[in-house]
Amino acid sequence: MKIAIVTETFLPSVDGVVTRLRHAVERFTDLGHEVMVIAPDLGVTEHHGARVVGIRPVTLPFYKHRRFTLPSPTVDGIIRGFHPDVVHAAQPLLLASSGAFAARRQRIPLVASYHTHIPRYLDLYRAYRWGKPAVWWQIKRNHAMAEVNIATSETMKAELAEHGLQNLHVVRRGVDTQTFHPRFASEKMRARLSGGHPEKKLLVFVGRLAAEKEIHRLRPMMDRRDDVALAIVGDGPFRGELEEMFRGTATTFPGFMGGETLASAFASADAFVFPSVTETLGLVILEGMASGLPVVAARSGPTMEQVTDGVDGLLFDHDDEPSLDAALDRLGDESLRASIRQAARAEAEKFSWENASDDLLRYYEMAIEQHARRSHV
Repeated sequence: MKIAIVTETFLPSVDGVVTRLRHAVERFTDLGHEVMVIAPDLGVTEHHGARVVGIRPVTLPFYKHRRFTLPSPTVDGIIRGFHPDVVHAAQPLLLASSGAFAARRQRIPLVASYHTHIPRYLDLYRAYRWGKPAVWWQIKRNHAMAEVNIATSETMKAELAEHGLQNLHVVRRGVDTQTFHPRFASEKMRARLSGGHPEKKLLVFVGRLAAEKEIHRLRPMMDRRDDVALAIVGDGPFRGELEEMFRGTATTFPGFMGGETLASAFASADAFVFPSVTETLGLVILEGMASGLPVVAARSGPTMEQVTDGVDGLLFDHDDEPSLDAALDRLGDESLRASIRQAARAEAEKFSWENASDDLLRYYEMAIEQHARRSHV
């Protein structure tokens, strides 16, 4: 199969979308499929045997930390030259929308996937809330061109259906259980992340430091509790504000981490904390679980699809400080913490990137079949 993936983000960027697509590309090429990725030009021209075609990016005023590529007519010619069997438009809003329109013009089967809940994010950026209806209009228009639409959780599938998207399916999540593993725990890393206080309950957050991650909601907790140390791992546009906000508390900002260093950061903590309720899934939750960590997460539909309270993680209510404190107090129960660690690791072992990527292949085949039937009507 010849597969064209048009995406708003790809290597060397690091986030959940890139992680999923990177593993998918690796799986597809290993199985003998021919893959081309069209993405913002960030210097990568090849990945695991797949050609990566870069389109010149720009810096958007409301998100200056990452470069995106606006819709481009160049995509049509690139896809026409490649002549794929299927086009996958990942988050078709900017560049990826050009992939969706190219597929429609050239009568190529189209799969569109929804990864980032932009309308919900706009609620957190007050100056841009006015654009929410226009974004929903764009989402509905672009996804209407696809034979198959993909969500990353049942919760998002239901919400997208309420907004009129059709032919919706859910792709499984995945995690690399060898990269993320309890064996990477390190006393040296624990001392670093805890600011020299390894005796405290060490909570780690890992992700892009942006407003939509709602990390600021953890600030009151750091005032109330002297038994907790917090490590905020990552980088992003909100980092400076967060560093100022958490100044004077037992909080460290070790910056961006990757590879075995990141695996050690996970495994060396007592829990992974996840305060956001805006995520469409949150693959990082599964990375924490694979590291043998209790996940202390704010209740949301996608989070509750991954975490069972008191079994493989601990849930708290968004905007409810006593609820968060109660979850942290439960971490003090050694037998409960041990059982959650074991259950979290066991849950993560059920998932693999191979299976998640094979889901995508089945959806590609479904789109090709539906396209063929529609063409013969």
